[in-house]
Amino acid sequence: MDNERKIIEIINRIIPTGPSHLNKVFESDSEIINIENSPYLFTMDEFSGEDLFRDNNPYTLGWNVAVGGISDILASGGTPLFYAHAMSVGKDWDNDFIEKFCKGIGGVIKKAGATFIGGDLGKSENWRYTASVIGKLNGRKILRRGASPGDAVYISGRIGLGNLEAALKLYSDNKNISRITNTIKNKFSLRVSESKLIKEYATSCIDTSDGVYNGLNTISEINNSGYIVENLPYLKSGVIGAKLLSLPKTLLFLGGCGEYELLFTIKKTDEKIFLRVAKEKNFTFYRLGEIIPHSSCSKILYEDGKKIELDNLSIQPRDYDDVRDYLKSIIVWLKDNS
Repeated sequence: MDNERKIIEIINRIIPTGPSHLNKVFESDSEIINIENSPYLFTMDEFSGEDLFRDNNPYTLGWNVAVGGISDILASGGTPLFYAHAMSVGKDWDNDFIEKFCKGIGGVIKKAGATFIGGDLGKSENWRYTASVIGKLNGRKILRRGASPGDAVYISGRIGLGNLEAALKLYSDNKNISRITNTIKNKFSLRVSESKLIKEYATSCIDTSDGVYNGLNTISEINNSGYIVENLPYLKSGVIGAKLLSLPKTLLFLGGCGEYELLFTIKKTDEKIFLRVAKEKNFTFYRLGEIIPHSSCSKILYEDGKKIELDNLSIQPRDYDDVRDYLKSIIVWLKDNS
């Protein structure tokens, strides 16, 4: 159990809740609350330079933080209704930058069909942004809990966009990267329409805000199970970026910067009809593998013909002062275990 999880448990043990709060701690991407006998969803996320989003394109930055704020609602099977924020403007942000940043946020809110209801504005040395979203839950909710051995694991988009974005910022001084970094705009996808179909079939769901590997671990741990994944659908530009930086492409999966896709499980008996309906709607989902029973070897990745057992990989970015040291530790681990 990492330190962040311990802190969250301390907070929830001390600060009182009540019967209107319908989900347990860690059980859902959004908090499920009962208001006048109707279920609503609430989520709050803070973003800053620590999340390794590039700020060379203000519209894309605004778009990405807004997608990050709303994705928890979608992962819980809800419809976004109201969007608020606390926005601390960085010292080097001029009015033009702020305008483009807000246009990115507004584009996401409009696409989600939500309403902006204001918030708080401040100024600081470095930018910080907090999104708060309220959603409505019509019909069944989707929790992180609910997956069973035999369930198929799917994701709503390719793997690696978040970790590619982080790499482009971390290694911007690398000659192989610096020539192309300003031409690449990594916009996260807002999966509003896809989430409605996922809701009909998913046994569990989580967004990949902390990367696909951490999302899979959360699903497996809360359901006391494991997983086998293989032939991962890496983002092509991510693979190219890894090659230019002489980094293993597996970091696109293992790294802790996510792309805010929806990672979900469905029963094998529902797979055919789910894929048929998805095709009719022109949705593309990628099958990663399946949930397996928990054992001493229950987290398995097959990569380029090699079997990598992930059970003893417990390297987390928050355990390191410098994210580069975190990446080096994963690379060393991969060399020793694959």
